[in-house]
Amino acid sequence: MNKGLSNLFEVVKKDKRVIIGLMSGTSLDGLDIALCEFTGHGTQTRMALREFATMPYDNAFKQEVKAIFSKRQVDLEKVCLMNAYIGTFHANLINSCLQKWGITSSEVDIIASHGQTIYHAPASLHMIEGMPNATLQIGDGDHIAVKTGIITLSDFRQKHIAAGGEGAPLAVYGDYLLFSEEGQNRIMLNIGGIANFTFLPGDLDTTRIFSTDVGPGNTLMDAYIQTQFPGKYYDADSAIAMQGKYNPELVAALLDDPFFSYDFPKTTGPELFNLAYLEQAQLRSDTTHLSAEDVMASLNRFSALGICDAITRSLKGEKFEIFLSGGGMHNPLLIRNIKELLPGAVIRDTAELGVSPDAKEAVLFATLANECLVGNRIDFGPGQSRVPSVHMGKISLPA
Repeated sequence: MNKGLSNLFEVVKKDKRVIIGLMSGTSLDGLDIALCEFTGHGTQTRMALREFATMPYDNAFKQEVKAIFSKRQVDLEKVCLMNAYIGTFHANLINSCLQKWGITSSEVDIIASHGQTIYHAPASLHMIEGMPNATLQIGDGDHIAVKTGIITLSDFRQKHIAAGGEGAPLAVYGDYLLFSEEGQNRIMLNIGGIANFTFLPGDLDTTRIFSTDVGPGNTLMDAYIQTQFPGKYYDADSAIAMQGKYNPELVAALLDDPFFSYDFPKTTGPELFNLAYLEQAQLRSDTTHLSAEDVMASLNRFSALGICDAITRSLKGEKFEIFLSGGGMHNPLLIRNIKELLPGAVIRDTAELGVSPDAKEAVLFATLANECLVGNRIDFGPGQSRVPSVHMGKISLPA
């Protein structure tokens, strides 16, 4: 038998698996690397987070990715080169982390790599008749496997689309396995570049599980900061937005898009919510004169309204507790706005459930890999959630 396949089968037979989960989001902050230990699968999954680090990207790497990120027309040669480059770049970051942690590659069973999204194209966005939902993540898994010597699972989103989904949000699978709790309705709210949430019903009925994107989290705020304040990549501690005042006319214009009236679940990305979107909203609302501080305050309010409106409309009176994760949870004005718009809601973060909120997305991809290897298909039933009952991940063996 092929040695690589033999090693894979040995991993599958283990009672305990050590899996590295990787996440690189649209904010391009860095590569999240979570070293996780798993036993069991399905609803019997048990995960311990042994190590976690975010390896920051330097400016040169960010600029390389931005050259092909969320653009309809790009240099195809550049895309081809970056697929290999990002895979190698991520592998080097993993090797550095393992060295820092004093862990050898032989002690790790699997790497689960999300890759780097460069374009997300649900049919609701591209509107090209006869064309399917689509998404593209690059950072080839074979490069990671060969450079680290560790079996790698990658490209998780394609199976989701092939089975009828939009390739996102994938958090629903890990949220269900790791965070469901009988007797407690939970909303797992992740505020990254795009905000999304999973509803976990306390009766544990998988047909009622619900997951959707809701609109911008940090993506518009970060993009605007980077153009108006060179050298800044985000509004640390809401310092700039707190100096301004949100403009109701601009906020209303930002909310005036068909995306917000689409049925749930739905997905989106910076392909829609970008600086051109903001520019058009300012022109329609005659707010091009606003200060940068007022624009930031308005973008902050816009993100909060998108999140809260989606929660209230989709859950229709259900009682729930919210558990936060993602970079947006560190934005105090955004959280203040959410609390104001959801009065009485109990809002916590996933640290109370045993998982660092900064590590959560990387942990969830490690969980997807564990399920792909040893899990049984989870039947989410014929409910309105439209969560495909599939295993995800393509396997790359080391040389």
